[in-house]
Amino acid sequence: MRFHDLALPSEIMHAIADLGFEYCTPIQAEILPHALAGSDTTGKAQTGTGKTAAFLVAIYTRLLANPPQGGRRPGMPRALILAPTRELVLQIEKDARDLGKYIDIPVMAIFGGVDYEKQKRALAEKPVDIIMATPGRLLDFQRQRRVRLDEVEILIIDEADRMLDMGFIPDVRKIVHSTPAKDRRQTMFFSATITPEVERLAEQWTRRPIHVEIEPEQVVTESVDQMIYIVTAKEKFTLLMNLILGQDLQRVLVFTNRKDQTVRLADRLKQYGIRCAILSGDVPQKKRIQTLENFRNGNIRVLVATDVAARGLHIEGISHVVNFTLPHSPEDYVHRIGRTGRAGATGISVSFACEDDSFFIPAIEDYIGHPLHCIQPEDSLLKALPDVKPPLVKRIAGARSKNRRGRKRSGTVGRQWSRSS
Repeated sequence: MRFHDLALPSEIMHAIADLGFEYCTPIQAEILPHALAGSDTTGKAQTGTGKTAAFLVAIYTRLLANPPQGGRRPGMPRALILAPTRELVLQIEKDARDLGKYIDIPVMAIFGGVDYEKQKRALAEKPVDIIMATPGRLLDFQRQRRVRLDEVEILIIDEADRMLDMGFIPDVRKIVHSTPAKDRRQTMFFSATITPEVERLAEQWTRRPIHVEIEPEQVVTESVDQMIYIVTAKEKFTLLMNLILGQDLQRVLVFTNRKDQTVRLADRLKQYGIRCAILSGDVPQKKRIQTLENFRNGNIRVLVATDVAARGLHIEGISHVVNFTLPHSPEDYVHRIGRTGRAGATGISVSFACEDDSFFIPAIEDYIGHPLHCIQPEDSLLKALPDVKPPLVKRIAGARSKNRRGRKRSGTVGRQWSRSS
């Protein structure tokens, strides 16, 4: 299906043309006709399928077709998008600005970890039609009556399974109940996995929804070339360095399972002169935003991340995703490799499986529905790396520590000598 076949407003078609899109992704082709007709929808889809563009096109089309009557008051959005993480909210905001560049419909992102007063002032200054938000910060502004949701016409709940995992559902429930009743609003509900609890939430918050399912194998196999190198834990860093240098890779996203692993790996990469940064839950929000911008601009060659970056992160031109450690969950594997091979481009996913994590492979293969290509690395990829000195700061700190220990020992000897004399 082409976007042209959907009879979208010319302003939206102009923006879609600027973005270089002509044909709908599978979820867009299935969900958009129903969403544009005003039906509630539920969708099972991973990130990278195009669902964000689907609900944004539906929102803009509805708001354009029904301009507001009379004056608008600040803090009363017509469309509300709830998402579990700051990164995803920021990505939705970016996509909304791209798709709405020819439309005078104001949008605003609300999330924690950044200037609270600045967001509060922005809410008070002028009306906003579309708000995308994380639940906690939005609920905070609601309690202060900075935001009122009784004029919401379209409600989007994105990544409901992740909301559930992160304990956000009580907050989301309060927010949903403060919007108009479900027979007076359109609701679109998305989740990467459909558990019984997710099904119950969808039933509570939607009305006779059209259900669309995009299976994982439709997401990952066509655009991402996947391979797994069977290595020892000690060989992983050598393999990573030889891949980066040997193929002159310039924009690489490397995943680890824990925050401490990201720090150690980034430190080692820096010792070899690789421009890199980390993205994990310990990184303050302002620094995360700056790090992502530097990665987009090419100022960072390798971004080492935990799964905080696996959902909702969309950066053009990521050629390789490397799983330095395999994730424990097959769903996380799909989310990670979905950071490459997006929007019709092709990408490469390389995973390292050692004695500690190779037993996760069968579950991943069952989930994606096909075997993975597991090989031993060529000798050139395990070529020994040159020795490097530790960073200058650490060498200086080590020397100072050594001097202090030396001074302490000499002082003790001196005192003993005086007493004995």
